[in-house]
Amino acid sequence: MPIPIPAEIGRANQHDVRIRWNDGHESVYLACDLRLACPCATCVEEMTGRKIVNPLSVPANVHPLGISLVGRYAIQIQWSDGHSTGIYTFENLRRLCPCPQCRPAGKAGS
Repeated sequence: MPIPIPAEIGRANQHDVRIRWNDGHESVYLACDLRLACPCATCVEEMTGRKIVNPLSVPANVHPLGISLVGRYAIQIQWSDGHSTGIYTFENLRRLCPCPQCRPAGKAGS
């Protein structure tokens, strides 16, 4: 099954990110949660995949200043805390979708 791609990327409100996928699904990501899910080498240990970003170092009101496409497979977000090195693949973003359809009760997040 092909991985859905964003049909539209924008803001859900002042801070959060909304993606409407080409299969009709809509994902709304809390900005702080998405920032903490950054997959870059500063935030995740490359060899083990262990998260190394300190959640206390990310302001609760962090928000995207800009969102850019990276090829046809990902986005890069410029965050208000100065961080901008993470590349969020469409596959990873869809896996991170926090909606009840994608995260039924009891299903652990990524």
